[in-house]
Amino acid sequence: MTPTGLSTDVSTTGKRSVLISGASISGPALAYWLHRSGWAVTVVEKAGALRDGGYPIDIRGTAIEVVRRMGILPHLRDAHIDMRRCTFLDADGGEVASVSPHAVVGSVEGQDLEVRRGDLAAHLHAMVRDDVEFLFGDSIDTLDQSRQEVDVTFHSGHQRTFDLVVGADGMHSHTRASLFGPEEQFHRYLGYCFALFTMPNTFGLSHELMMWNTPGKAAALYAVGDNDEVHAFLNFHRPEPPSDALRDPKAQRDLVATTFAGAGWEVPHMVDAMYDADDLFFDTAGQIRMPHWSSGRVALVGDAAYAPSFLTGQGSSLALVGAYMLANALAANRDHTAAFAAYERDLRDFVAMNQALVDNGAATLFPTTVRALEQRNTMLRGLDTLPSAPARPAHSALVLPEFAPMP
Repeated sequence: MTPTGLSTDVSTTGKRSVLISGASISGPALAYWLHRSGWAVTVVEKAGALRDGGYPIDIRGTAIEVVRRMGILPHLRDAHIDMRRCTFLDADGGEVASVSPHAVVGSVEGQDLEVRRGDLAAHLHAMVRDDVEFLFGDSIDTLDQSRQEVDVTFHSGHQRTFDLVVGADGMHSHTRASLFGPEEQFHRYLGYCFALFTMPNTFGLSHELMMWNTPGKAAALYAVGDNDEVHAFLNFHRPEPPSDALRDPKAQRDLVATTFAGAGWEVPHMVDAMYDADDLFFDTAGQIRMPHWSSGRVALVGDAAYAPSFLTGQGSSLALVGAYMLANALAANRDHTAAFAAYERDLRDFVAMNQALVDNGAATLFPTTVRALEQRNTMLRGLDTLPSAPARPAHSALVLPEFAPMP
């Protein structure tokens, strides 16, 4: 366990104390707002250090207002990935259409942002690292709640006591599993598996995405700048999740290779690069849907509570908005039960609207039949002659309340 930032003895500070599990997006964002409202905050992260790199993520609509209120909007605008073109290819690598990215994803040009995940994480960490205790290389092992506090035993063997605990530890949240039960109870599989990794940019790509499709399969190369690496993405439809491969990296690679055997364009080179990649991330497209986001003195935020899936493009935005709304509820209500109830009441419709995007055409970039692929290609050709689509209402449907003063 490697502590950084303030070393906080919660028994003597007199402040309410909270442990946040996870130092990606929602965790540090929540830490910022809770520290601002007077909490003694500790963040535990199983990784040994802050994760850099990572694939590009979107910040849209209401989430833009969150980062503006945090004071990091100018920095994120500087880090904005200026993607200029999306080119779609057929089975042989021939061009189907080349369109503006805003016309495809429904973002608002000049307002919404796309940044590297690592850039956003680094800015959030920088906001709180001098005010918040970080425990890297450790994780929560057990939670023991009473009416007054939560006793936490860490994987390292250390034991601490906190007033509240928040799980911000992602779709496969250990906090959620230990408190609410197995992930299978809350996971909604959306019919796709995907592999993400980086590979050499031998294609001369710059500020653009190229996507190859056949029914049920997609391969994409994404150059976020003039870098010598590109993000590679291999996505495929599968009626049932490959449970046997989810925890076996070799099985994951073999499954992808088998699925894309015989594919055209640059796909064989991408599969070869996948075997050499040291940053492969393999998962299924899915959502977390829960009837409640809290139990006793423990709550969940971000993907741990309401992952919308990459198909919506709203995971990071929901994480930022959810962190704000949870912190605001805790600032406005001294009683955590009332705070958690307000958090759920005020955020649930926004979450539901964003998760519903997958039922309203959010997966149209990945058609699974010949007919659906033809329809999508016709739509893409038409986009090139139309103005950018307006922002989806789900992105901005929630108006943020002013942050509550300390009770």
